[in-house]
Amino acid sequence: MSQPPPSLTVVDAGIGVSIQDAGRRGHRAIGVPLAGAADPVLLACANGLLSQEPDRAALEIALVGPTLRAEGGPVQVALAGDFAPMLHVPGEAPVRVAAWQSLTVAAGATLHIGPSRQGVGYLALPGGCDVPIVLGSRSTYARAGLGGIDGRAPCRGDTLTAGGPARAGRVAAHPWQHASGPLRVMAGPQADRFDAATLDLFTRATWTVSREADRMGLRLEGPPLAFATGCGPDIVSEAVTPGAIQVPGSGLPIVLGIDAQTIGGYAKIATVIQADLPRLAHLRPGSRVQLQWTTADDAQAARRACSEALAMWMRTLRPAHALQPDSRTLLGENLISGMIDARQDPVF
Repeated sequence: MSQPPPSLTVVDAGIGVSIQDAGRRGHRAIGVPLAGAADPVLLACANGLLSQEPDRAALEIALVGPTLRAEGGPVQVALAGDFAPMLHVPGEAPVRVAAWQSLTVAAGATLHIGPSRQGVGYLALPGGCDVPIVLGSRSTYARAGLGGIDGRAPCRGDTLTAGGPARAGRVAAHPWQHASGPLRVMAGPQADRFDAATLDLFTRATWTVSREADRMGLRLEGPPLAFATGCGPDIVSEAVTPGAIQVPGSGLPIVLGIDAQTIGGYAKIATVIQADLPRLAHLRPGSRVQLQWTTADDAQAARRACSEALAMWMRTLRPAHALQPDSRTLLGENLISGMIDARQDPVF
């Protein structure tokens, strides 16, 4: 009987952890939300550290990362995000390891990810997290029990298996940084329900993310937005997308997230441009937000600029074996991520 492949056992599930890939595209007509990585750019970074496709399914960590123990052999992982993980090899004192690199957890060792200190981050596995594909995606959409592990997030005692063998591990020269400044928005289909003064207030005000914030959306606190005379918040329900900004009767905007419903019946004043959508994943209750009007041409230019910046960041990655590991790392058997296969094309 063949031995099962090495895997990670969930010792502690953490908080706000789920399995996500590029999302469940092409099913919104039947009411299935997109789901997928809240920050697809950071997901691509994590997968890039394993020299693999950018949309492979990974663990998305929104608040506190899990504690994982390698079973049956060493397990390669890659971490992209603001983490300060700890690696505990039995019989030795725990050691802090760096994020933004590929590393290998030796059999029996435990990796404690800890808090994601600035928004979401990702833990990638070679070949992606090996969970069933549901409607074309492995992404977790817990509200409908789709994807992930039996339609839910990882729990204590679950097993996570990589979808492929160890890859050519890489190390980032520096963390990825999203663009700063106001979130750029384009006028929504019901922007004409607001007068010029309200549209000006919308981008002049500083908004605060309320406690009502999750992958489905963020409610902003600030000055209520008034509707123009004869107009109100309710419309005949129509399609909505992640990034759409609805204004209900309270006048406080709701920015729809990656798990947003497929239709909505509130007026949409604006939509966050695609280049800035990943930044929503890093907003938490209490975060301050400013908005800025932009045009379709500028939105397309911003998307191209983001793609070019990501490609340039990927070119700065270097092979993990270029590092000079200390003796404790060597004794922890943190070596496999530096191995290469001469039969394969070089990483660069």
